[in-house]
Amino acid sequence: MVFLRNFIPATAPLFFAVMLLATGSAEAQLRGIDLQGKPVDLAQTAPGQVKVLIFVRTDCPVSSRYAPALQRLASKYSQKAKLWLVYADRSESSTGIERYLHDYNYKEISAIRDPRHELVKAAHAQITPEAAVFDASSRLLYHGRIDNWYESFGHARPEATSHELQDAIDAALKGKAVAVAETKAVGCYISDIQ
Repeated sequence: MVFLRNFIPATAPLFFAVMLLATGSAEAQLRGIDLQGKPVDLAQTAPGQVKVLIFVRTDCPVSSRYAPALQRLASKYSQKAKLWLVYADRSESSTGIERYLHDYNYKEISAIRDPRHELVKAAHAQITPEAAVFDASSRLLYHGRIDNWYESFGHARPEATSHELQDAIDAALKGKAVAVAETKAVGCYISDIQ
Protein backbone atom coordinates (compact mmCIF):
# COMPACT_ATOMS: atom_id res chain seq x y z
CA MET A 1 0.00 0.00 0.00
CA VAL A 2 2.90 2.36 0.77
CA PHE A 3 4.25 1.61 -2.69
CA LEU A 4 0.99 2.63 -4.35
CA ARG A 5 0.71 5.79 -2.26
CA ASN A 6 4.22 6.81 -3.34
CA PHE A 7 3.68 5.74 -6.96
CA ILE A 8 0.35 7.41 -7.75
CA PRO A 9 1.14 11.05 -6.86
CA ALA A 10 4.36 11.06 -8.90
CA THR A 11 2.80 9.52 -11.98
CA ALA A 12 -0.75 10.87 -11.79
CA PRO A 13 -0.17 13.82 -14.18
CA LEU A 14 1.29 11.51 -16.83
CA PHE A 15 -1.50 8.97 -16.31
CA PHE A 16 -4.23 11.56 -16.74
CA ALA A 17 -2.51 13.11 -19.78
CA VAL A 18 -2.36 9.67 -21.43
CA MET A 19 -6.03 9.06 -20.58
CA LEU A 20 -7.05 12.39 -22.10
CA LEU A 21 -5.24 11.57 -25.33
CA ALA A 22 -6.61 8.03 -25.42
CA THR A 23 -10.20 9.19 -25.04
CA GLY A 24 -9.96 12.01 -27.53
CA SER A 25 -10.62 14.59 -24.83
CA ALA A 26 -7.49 16.62 -25.45
CA GLU A 27 -7.75 19.49 -27.88
CA ALA A 28 -5.39 19.01 -30.83
CA GLN A 29 -3.37 21.73 -32.52
CA LEU A 30 -4.44 21.38 -36.15
CA ARG A 31 -1.97 23.20 -38.35
CA GLY A 32 -0.90 22.64 -41.93
CA ILE A 33 0.50 24.56 -44.88
CA ASP A 34 -1.58 25.69 -47.85
CA LEU A 35 -0.40 25.10 -51.41
CA GLN A 36 1.14 28.59 -51.52
CA GLY A 37 3.33 27.74 -48.51
CA LYS A 38 1.41 29.77 -45.92
CA PRO A 39 0.58 28.32 -42.47
CA VAL A 40 -3.04 27.34 -41.88
CA ASP A 41 -4.62 26.90 -38.45
CA LEU A 42 -7.64 24.68 -39.10
CA ALA A 43 -9.36 25.69 -35.87
CA GLN A 44 -9.32 29.33 -37.00
CA THR A 45 -10.24 28.47 -40.59
CA ALA A 46 -13.32 26.53 -39.47
CA PRO A 47 -14.20 27.82 -35.99
CA GLY A 48 -17.01 25.94 -34.32
CA GLN A 49 -17.22 23.37 -37.13
CA VAL A 50 -16.52 19.66 -37.28
CA LYS A 51 -13.18 19.18 -39.03
CA VAL A 52 -12.49 16.20 -41.29
CA LEU A 53 -8.98 15.38 -42.46
CA ILE A 54 -8.48 12.87 -45.26
CA PHE A 55 -4.86 11.83 -45.72
CA VAL A 56 -4.06 11.10 -49.36
CA ARG A 57 -1.10 10.74 -51.71
CA THR A 58 -1.00 11.60 -55.38
CA ASP A 59 0.70 8.27 -56.14
CA CYS A 60 -1.62 6.02 -54.12
CA PRO A 61 -4.15 4.21 -56.32
CA VAL A 62 -6.50 3.59 -53.38
CA SER A 63 -6.56 7.33 -52.58
CA SER A 64 -7.34 8.08 -56.21
CA ARG A 65 -10.20 5.58 -56.36
CA TYR A 66 -11.88 7.30 -53.41
CA ALA A 67 -12.03 10.70 -55.18
CA PRO A 68 -15.72 10.44 -56.21
CA ALA A 69 -16.82 9.25 -52.75
CA LEU A 70 -14.87 12.03 -51.03
CA GLN A 71 -16.39 14.63 -53.34
CA ARG A 72 -19.89 13.34 -52.50
CA LEU A 73 -19.11 13.64 -48.78
CA ALA A 74 -17.76 17.16 -49.25
CA SER A 75 -20.90 18.17 -51.11
CA LYS A 76 -23.21 16.56 -48.54
CA TYR A 77 -21.53 18.25 -45.55
CA SER A 78 -20.44 21.53 -47.16
CA GLN A 79 -22.59 23.67 -44.84
CA LYS A 80 -21.99 21.63 -41.69
CA ALA A 81 -18.38 20.41 -41.63
CA LYS A 82 -15.06 21.39 -43.20
CA LEU A 83 -13.13 18.72 -45.11
CA TRP A 84 -9.46 18.88 -46.10
CA LEU A 85 -7.32 16.61 -48.22
CA VAL A 86 -4.02 16.34 -46.35
CA TYR A 87 -0.83 15.60 -48.26
CA ALA A 88 1.74 14.40 -45.73
CA ASP A 89 4.42 13.13 -48.11
CA ARG A 90 7.30 15.61 -47.93
CA SER A 91 8.25 14.96 -51.56
CA GLU A 92 4.89 16.02 -53.02
CA SER A 93 5.06 19.47 -54.58
CA SER A 94 2.28 22.02 -54.63
CA THR A 95 2.31 21.83 -58.42
CA GLY A 96 1.85 18.06 -58.35
CA ILE A 97 -0.96 18.36 -55.82
CA GLU A 98 -2.73 21.03 -57.89
CA ARG A 99 -2.48 18.80 -60.97
CA TYR A 100 -3.93 15.88 -58.96
CA LEU A 101 -6.82 18.05 -57.71
CA HIS A 102 -7.56 19.10 -61.30
CA ASP A 103 -7.26 15.57 -62.71
CA TYR A 104 -9.66 14.16 -60.11
CA ASN A 105 -12.02 17.13 -60.32
CA TYR A 106 -11.76 18.14 -56.66
CA LYS A 107 -13.67 21.39 -56.19
CA GLU A 108 -15.26 21.42 -52.72
CA ILE A 109 -12.40 20.05 -50.63
CA SER A 110 -9.44 22.23 -49.68
CA ALA A 111 -5.95 20.78 -49.90
CA ILE A 112 -3.18 21.31 -47.38
CA ARG A 113 0.31 19.95 -46.91
CA ASP A 114 1.66 18.42 -43.71
CA PRO A 115 5.40 17.97 -44.32
CA ARG A 116 6.24 18.07 -40.58
CA HIS A 117 3.50 15.49 -39.86
CA GLU A 118 1.78 17.62 -37.23
CA LEU A 119 -1.64 16.62 -38.56
CA VAL A 120 -0.50 13.01 -38.99
CA LYS A 121 0.37 12.89 -35.28
CA ALA A 122 -2.83 14.63 -34.17
CA ALA A 123 -4.92 12.19 -36.23
CA HIS A 124 -2.81 9.07 -35.53
CA ALA A 125 -2.71 8.57 -39.31
CA GLN A 126 -0.48 5.94 -40.94
CA ILE A 127 -2.16 5.11 -44.26
CA THR A 128 -3.57 6.91 -47.27
CA PRO A 129 -6.46 7.19 -47.60
CA GLU A 130 -7.20 7.52 -43.91
CA ALA A 131 -9.66 9.91 -42.29
CA ALA A 132 -9.88 11.72 -38.98
CA VAL A 133 -12.87 13.54 -37.54
CA PHE A 134 -12.39 16.29 -34.96
CA ASP A 135 -15.24 17.99 -33.15
CA ALA A 136 -15.75 21.76 -33.03
CA SER A 137 -13.24 21.94 -30.14
CA SER A 138 -10.62 20.05 -32.18
CA ARG A 139 -10.88 16.84 -30.16
CA LEU A 140 -10.21 13.68 -32.13
CA LEU A 141 -13.38 11.58 -32.31
CA TYR A 142 -12.57 9.10 -35.07
CA HIS A 143 -9.65 7.94 -37.15
CA GLY A 144 -9.40 5.15 -39.68
CA ARG A 145 -10.85 4.01 -42.96
CA ILE A 146 -13.40 5.89 -45.02
CA ASP A 147 -15.51 2.76 -45.37
CA ASN A 148 -14.99 -0.97 -45.87
CA TRP A 149 -14.79 -0.90 -49.67
CA TYR A 150 -11.22 -2.26 -49.50
CA GLU A 151 -10.76 -5.54 -47.63
CA SER A 152 -6.99 -5.46 -48.17
CA PHE A 153 -4.63 -3.73 -50.58
CA GLY A 154 -5.70 -4.68 -54.11
CA HIS A 155 -8.89 -6.42 -52.95
CA ALA A 156 -12.04 -4.33 -53.07
CA ARG A 157 -15.67 -5.27 -52.59
CA PRO A 158 -18.11 -4.35 -55.35
CA GLU A 159 -19.30 -1.60 -52.99
CA ALA A 160 -18.89 -0.58 -49.38
CA THR A 161 -21.27 -2.08 -46.83
CA SER A 162 -20.24 0.12 -43.88
CA HIS A 163 -19.46 3.84 -43.93
CA GLU A 164 -17.43 4.65 -40.83
CA LEU A 165 -16.34 8.14 -41.88
CA GLN A 166 -19.88 9.26 -42.72
CA ASP A 167 -21.17 7.73 -39.47
CA ALA A 168 -18.48 9.57 -37.50
CA ILE A 169 -19.30 12.91 -39.16
CA ASP A 170 -23.01 12.42 -38.47
CA ALA A 171 -22.34 11.60 -34.80
CA ALA A 172 -20.00 14.59 -34.43
CA LEU A 173 -22.58 16.94 -35.93
CA LYS A 174 -25.18 15.67 -33.47
CA GLY A 175 -22.76 16.00 -30.54
CA LYS A 176 -22.93 12.27 -29.90
CA ALA A 177 -20.20 9.74 -29.24
CA VAL A 178 -18.90 7.98 -32.32
CA ALA A 179 -19.94 4.32 -32.20
CA VAL A 180 -16.64 3.11 -33.71
CA ALA A 181 -13.81 5.49 -32.83
CA GLU A 182 -11.00 3.68 -34.65
CA THR A 183 -10.70 1.39 -37.64
CA LYS A 184 -7.79 0.10 -39.71
CA ALA A 185 -7.36 1.81 -43.07
CA VAL A 186 -6.22 0.05 -46.24
CA GLY A 187 -3.95 1.78 -48.73
CA CYS A 188 -0.45 3.21 -48.99
CA TYR A 189 1.77 3.96 -46.01
CA ILE A 190 2.60 7.55 -45.15
CA SER A 191 6.36 7.79 -45.54
CA ASP A 192 8.78 9.06 -42.90
CA ILE A 193 6.45 8.67 -39.91
CA GLN A 194 8.47 8.95 -36.73
